[in-house]
Amino acid sequence: MFLPVYLDHNATTPLAPAVLAAMLPWLESQYGNASSRHEYGRRARQAIDEARQKVAAAVNAHPTEVIFTSGGSEANNLFLKGAAASLKPGVLAVSAIEHPCVLKPAAQLTKQGWQVREIAVDVAGRVKTGDFAELLLAKPKLLSVMLANNETGVIQDIAALASAAKGRGAWFHTDAVQAFGKLPLDFRALNAAGVHAMSLSAHKAGGPKGAAALVLDKRVELQPLIAGGGHERGLRSGTENVPAIVGFGVAAELAAQKLAELPQRLQQQRNQLEQGLAALGATIFAVDAERLPNTSYFAFPDIDGETLVGKLDRAGFAVASGAACSSANPEPSHVLRAMGVAPAIARGAVRVSLGAANSDADIEQFINALRVTVGNLQGLTAMRENCAA
Repeated sequence: MFLPVYLDHNATTPLAPAVLAAMLPWLESQYGNASSRHEYGRRARQAIDEARQKVAAAVNAHPTEVIFTSGGSEANNLFLKGAAASLKPGVLAVSAIEHPCVLKPAAQLTKQGWQVREIAVDVAGRVKTGDFAELLLAKPKLLSVMLANNETGVIQDIAALASAAKGRGAWFHTDAVQAFGKLPLDFRALNAAGVHAMSLSAHKAGGPKGAAALVLDKRVELQPLIAGGGHERGLRSGTENVPAIVGFGVAAELAAQKLAELPQRLQQQRNQLEQGLAALGATIFAVDAERLPNTSYFAFPDIDGETLVGKLDRAGFAVASGAACSSANPEPSHVLRAMGVAPAIARGAVRVSLGAANSDADIEQFINALRVTVGNLQGLTAMRENCAA
């Protein structure tokens, strides 16, 4: 079976072998419901407790602060909608580059009387501190700014932003899904700075899909999205996905161990990649900002991103397009629009996100394939222009 070189780790990561091994017993012989009082149930409950401790340790949180959810999207929705349901409507501020699972629930809350304000970013994708300071004058009740962007990889100074907002009565949330496993995360330090909640997801760091967490300051009052038997401190009812939660715990443990070496290696490979991209004439977005060590986001003039992604897939490389578009609605990335990137360039956006299994040879082969593919597409563009003339 043909398998392209995988360069799309911000979308999801391969399941680590140790994670799979830890999950298998809970998919086979250990099938108990963690709410049951017999031995099968007690073992499942113990496995969840141990996984909660591992996730908490990986981000320097207390286990009681970890609320398991089905994914990062649910964790983000749980905070925004859960906190909004506990407060009188007011101003809800989100950065203009948030993931749709923050932007869309924020928009939904306008129907309940909330006023949504978007925080502007600069040309490098960083939150504008002046705009943020001005927004604080509106006394927002809820704030959500992602720690690292899923498209550009740009890292925000969340501690500084939270410190600026501290003491103004707002609950501050950060989506740290993309940062998990790529950067050291310290919830205790962030909490001291003024962060009240942080979202994580297992499958971004070698864990399974279907397991994530909201790390939550216990002083924050949330209304649950899912009511029922009172699981997860009453904030997320439903029979726990024990195999996935166990896998999440092991993935968190492994991710913490790899932070001493993996980010440096990924950054070296990204530097190798971007030297090749620059030589081919690519525009690299947010190149002047601090970014995740594995992420490069770029475009070539007059080349459609979706077309380039398809050609590279057939050439043996799995990458992602930055444009969420269809033939009926070819809209470029909202992240690049917020950064002021011209639509003609933004529609060409392609993201490469590296992972632990990628080699220097993968990068070299990708650049060679890209050179040929881009050359062919530019040749077709020139041919059409000549014909039109």
